[in-house]
Order: sequence, then structure tokens, then C-alpha cells
Amino acid sequence: MRKKYLLRNPDTCFVAEKNNEIIGVILRGHDGRRGLIYHLAVKVSEREQGIGNTLLEYAIEALINEGIAKVYIMVFKNNETGHAFWEKRGFTIPDESLYRARKIKAIRHIDT
Repeated sequence: MRKKYLLRNPDTCFVAEKNNEIIGVILRGHDGRRGLIYHLAVKVSEREQGIGNTLLEYAIEALINEGIAKVYIMVFKNNETGHAFWEKRGFTIPDESLYRARKIKAIRHIDT
């Protein structure tokens, strides 16, 4: 499961495979102080089997090894499944920060 796949950030992103098919992915990075998980997704038919947890553990372990002490995530407001997943794992909505965005071009959001 710890196989590195992605060309852009091979040391910070991981995938889970089953029968040569990608069934889960976590994309993360950091700025030297704070980590950020941009995306964690597991194929719907493969959920509730610990795949998301394992991917998250690899990502957190890699952040710790890089000296990062805090990690943030991005979750769409209407992604109830995502919010439930993250809250169960101790992620809270921080009081000290506010996430802001500026659209450069139109994108299509896919709720996972």
C-alpha cells in the first residue's frame, strides 16, 4: 500500500491498490511548518475496510519524519461523509485560521 505513484510529489502522496487497480489515494504536502492534506479518497465499494485510515497513517508518518507538527485538511462544506471521517480521527475546525480561496478559472467539484 505504501507504493509511491505520483510524479509531481512522489514522497508526499500515496495510493492503495487492489488487483492492479487504484482504490485509494491521499495527496498531501507541506510548507516546512504546516502540512496540508489536499485530498483523500477511497473507492466507494472499498470503504469501511481501513484503507483511508492506512493512507492517513502513512501521510501523518511522512509529515512527522519531515518535522511537521500540525496538519490541515480541505473538506467541502457539503461533504458530510468526509466531515464524519475527519472528526472521528481527531480533526477539528480550528479557531485560529480561516481558509480563503480565489478562483482562477471555473472547476467542477466532485464530492467524494
